[in-house]
Amino acid sequence: MHTSFEVTLEYYQPKYLNELRNFYLPADQEQFTALPVEMLETTNVRHPIMIVSHNEPVGFFVLHSSERVAEYTDNPNAMLLTAFSINHAHQGKGFAKKGMKLLHDFVHQEFPQCNEIVLAVNQRNIPAQKLYEKVGFTDTGRRKMGEIGEQLILCLKL
Repeated sequence: MHTSFEVTLEYYQPKYLNELRNFYLPADQEQFTALPVEMLETTNVRHPIMIVSHNEPVGFFVLHSSERVAEYTDNPNAMLLTAFSINHAHQGKGFAKKGMKLLHDFVHQEFPQCNEIVLAVNQRNIPAQKLYEKVGFTDTGRRKMGEIGEQLILCLKL
């Protein structure tokens, strides 16, 4: 069955706080990310972004242009993507892929100086690795130790 649905990327807005508080991830997924409500702080180098469908936040991630980016790449024009998740109730509906496919144009429009997105994904998080590969991320060959094991550093050239 093919379902058509509208998906957009939007900066976090307080009107979505209640939905983000009710965001749920099973423990086997939560170990690899952070819940959106823990990641809402906005600064000039930290940008919480929501994947929205029909005025409901179904997914979430944070884009960083802070000094943390240098831990993942030597590119001064790169941004770091962290805390990516899709609310459990909305998983399996294509929102992750559709949201990530919008990333290129969103970043190009909102952060025109950025020419690369980097992220770290746990080596055991195979579903996330497959998603990132499908939307154009490539393995840089770099590795970083995270709190729960080795992480692959992936990048998306813009």
